[in-house]
Formats: sequence, C-alpha cells, structure tokens
Amino acid sequence: MHKQNLKLIGPFKQILPMTNLGLKGALKDEQLTIISDGGILVDGDQILKVDTYQNLVDSYPDCKKEIIENDSVALPGFIDAHTHICFAGTRSFDYAARNNGKTYLEIAKEGGGIWSTVTQTRQANQDKLVELMLPRMQKQIRNGITTTEVKSGYGLDVDNELKMLRAIQKANEIHPLDLVSTCLAAHICPKDIALNEEAYLAYILEQIEPKIKEEKLTKRFDIFIEDSAFTPILSKAYLLELKSRGYQLTVHGDQFTPGGSQVAIEVGALSVDHMEASTDKEVQAIAKSDVIAVALPGATIGLGCPFTPARNLLDAGASLAIASDWNPGSAPQGNLLSQAAILGTFQKLSAAEIFSGITFRAAAALGLQDRGSLAEGQLADIVSFPTSDFREILYHQGELKASMVWKKGKEVL
Repeated sequence: MHKQNLKLIGPFKQILPMTNLGLKGALKDEQLTIISDGGILVDGDQILKVDTYQNLVDSYPDCKKEIIENDSVALPGFIDAHTHICFAGTRSFDYAARNNGKTYLEIAKEGGGIWSTVTQTRQANQDKLVELMLPRMQKQIRNGITTTEVKSGYGLDVDNELKMLRAIQKANEIHPLDLVSTCLAAHICPKDIALNEEAYLAYILEQIEPKIKEEKLTKRFDIFIEDSAFTPILSKAYLLELKSRGYQLTVHGDQFTPGGSQVAIEVGALSVDHMEASTDKEVQAIAKSDVIAVALPGATIGLGCPFTPARNLLDAGASLAIASDWNPGSAPQGNLLSQAAILGTFQKLSAAEIFSGITFRAAAALGLQDRGSLAEGQLADIVSFPTSDFREILYHQGELKASMVWKKGKEVL
C-alpha cells in the first residue's frame, strides 16, 4: 500500500454503497445499506475502504483528506448501459411528425427514420464525430454518469462503421467518462447497397468484423431484431457466429414485436434491451435465464409507446438495468436519472431497484466487474448529491443535480 496515494473523501451524510444486494429480482428500500456520516478511502483509482468517517480518520490519520463541507449523499457513479451518442445531425422532423399523427413508415418514406441519421453521420468525418460527442459526454458527467455504452450503427458500411468506432475510441481517450463501444452495424439494412438481410449480415461478418478485430475497436456486437430490421432466425445465426469469434453479445429485442428476447436467451447474450412489447411469456423466460433486461424509458417518452414491464420482470425474478437509449430519433432527451425516476413512477419501482438498475446491475449488463458499487477493489467512481436524504434524489426526478463526481478517484465535476 502506498500511503501517498491514499485519500479520504467525506464526510457524507449518507453513503449508499449498493452492496449486499442480489443481481436478480425485486428489492425493497429496507435492503439498502446506508452508512451515516461516512467516508470513502481511495487508493489511486480504486476504493480501499468505505466506513464511518471517524473510523477512517482514526485508522488512517495521515492520509490526504478531501473535505465535503455540505450535506451530501454518495452513490456509485451511474452507468448508462445503452446509448447511441455517436451521431451527427438531428431528427426533430421525426419527433414533430410523430406528434402530428404520422406513422414510422410514413416518416421513413419522407426522409426521416434511422436512414436520415445514417446519411447525416456519413457526412461527418471522424474528428467531427468526436467533437459532437464531447459535449454529450460532459452532460453525462454532469448527470452523475461515469460509464456510458456507445453503439455504432449509423454507418452501415465498412468505412463508416469503422469511422464511428474509431471516433468512440478517440473520445474515450480524451475525456474522463469511460466509454464502452458496441458494434451495431446490424441496425437496419442499408438502402444504398443491393443486399437483403442475410447478405448484409454476411457482409458485416466478412468485411467489417475482421477489421474491427484487427484494430481492437470493440469487444461487443448488437443487432436490432424487429420486423423493420432483422428476423430472429437470421439474427440467431449471426450472433452465434460472432460468439464463436469471441465477442460479447447484446440484443435490441421486443421493442415493437416479441421475438428478440428469446434469441438473446438462446445465444447467451449479456442483455436484451427494450422489451416494451414483451408479454408474460417473454418476461418469465428472461427471469429464468441469465440475460439482463435493460429498460429504456427514454424511448417510451420519445415515441409514446408502453414502458418496459419492469415491475413484472423484477417480480418474476429477472435482473433489470435501466439505460437512457440516448439517440437522435426515439430518445433525444439523454437524461438517465429523469427517465429512471419516471419509469419508477409508472412501474412502481423502489429506490433500491432504480439505483441498482443504474449501478451494479447496469455494470453486469456490460460485463463489467470493477464498478457499480462502493467497495474494496472497485473503481473509485463516485457521485454525490446535495441532500441529506437519498430519497430526495429520485423525488426531484432528475432536477436535483449531482454536486460532485469522481472518476477513478479524481474529481471531474
């Protein structure tokens, strides 16, 4: 242990370390561990100990101290396990058209939809995409988020998918927010290449994936399983091939029609994200599996569709994470805490279930073992809010802003 690296942060009125909670199933607030007048002892970029502030002062009297002057509540840094924040352009046309009564297909025929973002993102070079991502990443930090997953999927050909993944990698190098990249080249079939679904998936495997592996651009692949994108049968074969090549898998599933969640189970995906169209059959199947359900309330708010059946999933014994789905089309708000609080209101989720969904359960959805809780050996990713009672954080539905954020032990807000 290097004493010069030790730093004691505190005192916090309350610390919620998010430890000793199950990965699956319902949770009550009474199960939360709450450390009153607590401190967090940091060794470099990791947490060494969480205890009462006085106990830590007595045990480590000579360590550096970062004094918290005002009443604050500390939690693990939040994790946004599903976003699309690497994009160019806007889809305000889509939003206005939807609210004006037009259907998804009508909007797409008039130049909107995912292809609109593909067209705009292709026009931006790598440096421009990085430039556009940085303020979005800073907004995540301001919202208490210290790790964010980011998908490609607005390129849909070799050069542009690689451009997006390189931009994500570059942005990750120059900003304190940790980015976890995912290849979503299988978002939709591109309109400018005369390939059907099966041929396009083969194109990804033959032309895009080898270059991703060569440049080590991502360890994760995703696919949109839906009537407007890729069928379950083709998706399963595609994902199993990627699994055989060593990739982690996740699935956009059950957003408008069921089917994707079953594929996620069959291929052993880490998560299935969306599930707004899931019936009790899909809920029970996910609960019996190790696949984590990721609710995306931002898409519900943006599209006006039903929420993910979060309450039913938890009561059935599933693991539930909550992510923002921040994207230019269906979820442009990009405020995870507000969305999670609103989901909690409509689905009657406890604070323990919501905070778990944006901390250690979200970490598990990304296959990350080194974050999501405040415990020895975990990354010192910490967020604090200016209140003496943790219940105030969700009560204000995102309007109570983070007062301080630490990433790997360094204050970044």
